[in-house]
Amino acid sequence: MSNLYGGGGGANLNQKIDYVFKIVLIGDSSVGKSQLLARFSRNEFSLDSKATIGVEFQTRTVVIDHKTVKAQIWDTAGQERYRAVTSAYYRGAVGAMLVYDITKRQSFDHVARWLEELRGHADKNIVIMLVGNKTDLESLRDVSTDDAKEFAQKENLYFMETSALEATNVEPAFITVLTEIYRIVSKKSLVANEEAESEGKSALLTGTKIVVPSQEPVPGGTKYSCCGSS
Repeated sequence: MSNLYGGGGGANLNQKIDYVFKIVLIGDSSVGKSQLLARFSRNEFSLDSKATIGVEFQTRTVVIDHKTVKAQIWDTAGQERYRAVTSAYYRGAVGAMLVYDITKRQSFDHVARWLEELRGHADKNIVIMLVGNKTDLESLRDVSTDDAKEFAQKENLYFMETSALEATNVEPAFITVLTEIYRIVSKKSLVANEEAESEGKSALLTGTKIVVPSQEPVPGGTKYSCCGSS
């Protein structure tokens, strides 16, 4: 895991970056946030992982719709004593992965509290995915997929079940969030360009600061999207 000055895998130094999106991982301790990040950023998994202290991050560069997007993914410690420290790092985040352990009902019961904290500190239009991790421990499941789906629908969240150990749905979960952020931001840029052109002004957008506009529901009236494994 890199520290605040480090970064994970990505493109070469000469590659042009079109967008940088900050994503935060939140949820109780030991639900697998760091392992999800390690799997997505470096395709690694460590059985000897230690608890995250404070906040750390990794980066990975992906291509979405022919644009180069650098994901800066922050891993926030789940322990209660770090909550006051990590809350400041919600600022500037345009996406969030709210993670629970499918074998620990308590971690799912705490999701509502994490969501409340996230919405209290982050931009109100942040793209959020509920992630049920550790599907490799299906025999120990204590949170049904239907319960999680119901919560996601009620709170207008995306939803996916994953296994960092087996690399199940980890890539799709992160890419779904990044793609939705890109869709929102690029749509806003298009509108801004059209307005600038209509006023005879320069339509160049530097994109140095991204402010996520209001999200529109996907067809069906909800942003909820279930790609979870059974």
